[in-house]
Amino acid sequence: MIKIAVVLVSTRPGRRGEAVADWVLKQAAQRDDAGFALVDLAEIGLPDLDEPMPPASGRYTREHTRSWAATVAGYDGFVFVTPEYNHSAPGTLKNALDRVYAEWNNKAAAFVSYGVDGGVRAVEALRPVLGALQIADVSAQVALSMHTDFVGFTDFSPGDHQAVALARTLDQLVSWSTALATLRTTP
Repeated sequence: MIKIAVVLVSTRPGRRGEAVADWVLKQAAQRDDAGFALVDLAEIGLPDLDEPMPPASGRYTREHTRSWAATVAGYDGFVFVTPEYNHSAPGTLKNALDRVYAEWNNKAAAFVSYGVDGGVRAVEALRPVLGALQIADVSAQVALSMHTDFVGFTDFSPGDHQAVALARTLDQLVSWSTALATLRTTP
């Protein structure tokens, strides 16, 4: 069965992403076409990139990088639950993406973003990065507005239409993850 990581990107104290990631996991638990698990970058605690060799070389010298590489390698696809900071994605995600290379290749990704404008600029900033890592990002996405999907900008309360958007996003992600898995298993 395809394994999908729901990657909680924000590491801020009081972050809103935890509630969003929980919602994604609860919706995903109703599916029988893939297994979903949380990967919390706050728990992973990657330092700034500290490897002496470029990630494409695959020569990881730090234990935290080897552990992260094993985590990434264990999944067929990813749902990045990301806020938008200053019209882009958080540095924690960029650091996690940049740290390893081959472990991302020929996998699929989807986005559940949130922010004042739904986090859409963070997603657009990430798409070319994923392309460079040979990650196929699906076109469907969930964009959660702090104005309409959070009560008082704090308590997560998504509109009913967001569950439909998430189902469509997960449909595409599972489909692409399944198709790309064949590329990684072919000798």
